[in-house]
Amino acid sequence: MEINRIIATDRLYIRDLTENDFDALCTILQDPEVMYAYEHAFSDEEVHDWLERQLKRYEEYDFGLWAVTLKQTGELIGQCGITMQEIPSGTVPEIGYLLAKRYWHCGYATEAAKACKRFAFAHKRFPEVYSIIRENNFPSRAVAERLGMTVCGSFVKHYYNMDMPHLIYSVKGKLHEYV
Repeated sequence: MEINRIIATDRLYIRDLTENDFDALCTILQDPEVMYAYEHAFSDEEVHDWLERQLKRYEEYDFGLWAVTLKQTGELIGQCGITMQEIPSGTVPEIGYLLAKRYWHCGYATEAAKACKRFAFAHKRFPEVYSIIRENNFPSRAVAERLGMTVCGSFVKHYYNMDMPHLIYSVKGKLHEYV
């Protein structure tokens, strides 16, 4: 397993999360505005569980949600990466992204997600990647569309005692573009 991998973009480094990122994750995951798609801000325990889940994903899959940091300052501004997620047709690799509110509308989510898409196709050789997004999460839907993804399905997730309609976006890889 590659530890603390770094994917570089023009403005960002994307690396494995570590236990030292707990406080920065709390700032993001405990902000009700950032977590509106989840319908609640996380408790300290939920943030801890979230971080532990990513660390286990690194061990199991050699990927998960990674820390997105600014090249200039090293500040952790969010997460982006690949996780295996269930949709009605089976388990698929999903590109997910979540940034601190003060970094919304700066192009960072798209920049990080494009780098993760390249990683998924070039290094993991996935033939297709997905993003599973709440129907009402228009900014995340716009990021998926900027990645070339289109809606290929929908389903309802039951989370936090609520039924939440989700759209399934996907894009097929063209390996020759990424190697």
